[in-house]
Amino acid sequence: MSWLFGSALKSQMVTPERALPGRDDYPYGVPATHAVLGTPLRGPWPEGTQVIYLALGCFWGAEKEMWNLPGVVTTAAGYQGGITPFPTYEETCTGLTGHTETVLVAYDPAVLPTTELLRTFWTLHDPTQGYRQGNDVGTQYRSAIFTTTPEQAEAAAATRALYEPELRRNGYGEITTEVRPVDGEGGAGTFYYAEDYHQQYLHKVPNGYCPVHSTGVACPVP
Repeated sequence: MSWLFGSALKSQMVTPERALPGRDDYPYGVPATHAVLGTPLRGPWPEGTQVIYLALGCFWGAEKEMWNLPGVVTTAAGYQGGITPFPTYEETCTGLTGHTETVLVAYDPAVLPTTELLRTFWTLHDPTQGYRQGNDVGTQYRSAIFTTTPEQAEAAAATRALYEPELRRNGYGEITTEVRPVDGEGGAGTFYYAEDYHQQYLHKVPNGYCPVHSTGVACPVP
């Protein structure tokens, strides 16, 4: 299947019949340790740590914003919410895996409440753009919250309900963010870690380009 054909499908969700087949394991190594925080990238993490998966456009800039938040234990760039098992970056960029660029955020909710983390998520990007963020166009740039606890799902619903009217008052449209649990029927499924060079990319490449597409509209406190 050609890259050109994949490019034509970038702005519509791929069907299972057209999705790339993927593979049974990573075709590359995944680093063990966060390059900035020095914490395990794949766990185990301290007792009480929660994990949520957030997609808000290019994962380079999104991950940096997240690892700088007090209470964050570790972050990682990856692919989630699609069909193809163990995809590569090049495959994800075709739109033929169904995944969106996602940041794993492991955090201590006693230090960083989930509602505060999600308020940051909402205000760091434009959640009304559908399959794009700014000039980055494709299903792999869609906004998403993939939850691992009922409390996270409740916080996502509550903050969304507060934020959408604020966006509308400021000239923006309906929130298109995909919100679903990781597990269960209709869930987002496995988070696949991205290649080594994507992990903490803006630490490794300080002048790397990855803008944050904030609307400038603050999310109210629940």
